[in-house]
Amino acid sequence: MIRKYWRLSWAVLAILSLSACQSAYYSAMEKVGIHKRDIMVDRVEAARDAQQDAKEEFSSALDQFQQMFGKQDTDLQDQYDELNAAYEDSQDAADDVSKRIDAVEDVSEALFDEWEEELNLYTSSKLRQDSANKLRETKRKYASLIGAMRAAEKRMEPVLNALRDQVLYLKHNLNARAIDGLKGELKSVETNVARLIKDMEKSIAESEAFIAELQKS
Repeated sequence: MIRKYWRLSWAVLAILSLSACQSAYYSAMEKVGIHKRDIMVDRVEAARDAQQDAKEEFSSALDQFQQMFGKQDTDLQDQYDELNAAYEDSQDAADDVSKRIDAVEDVSEALFDEWEEELNLYTSSKLRQDSANKLRETKRKYASLIGAMRAAEKRMEPVLNALRDQVLYLKHNLNARAIDGLKGELKSVETNVARLIKDMEKSIAESEAFIAELQKS
């Protein structure tokens, strides 16, 4: 029981430490003229670019998977190596997307908290209300953006799982029948990748609209 509480205490301390580090980072950036909104725009752009890269990596992996069935004369070990490399690149791209989305969420929370607090500094009720309305609208658009990002992120896992299954199956059955065994999975992978790309494109479009809105206001 004591160990359990110690582990919980360390977890809480780690979270508090990370939060303190982020606060110190934002404060330091503001001292050199880079505000949370600037950081948010930068991170949304980075998340958008990461999703674009992931879309291309998953498309490439699907292409590699499809081509495998037309390379009957190619050494099976080479086919495994190529498909495994495509899977690993897709996994790296997916990890980067998740990391970038987390970074967007972190700065957005700090930005909105600061905005909420600063509403109390207004002496003009009209200006306060106008700012509060803008905050509410920005939050609404942000919710749509982060929802699209997370939806696209969730689509990556089943595709990665399917690709990993194909890689493992080919690795464990390096013979001609292994290729035939994978053919039945091709349609499922194609469908999942198509859905993923559709969600990625929606999320990328949401990102670009949100960036434009922040830069305009």
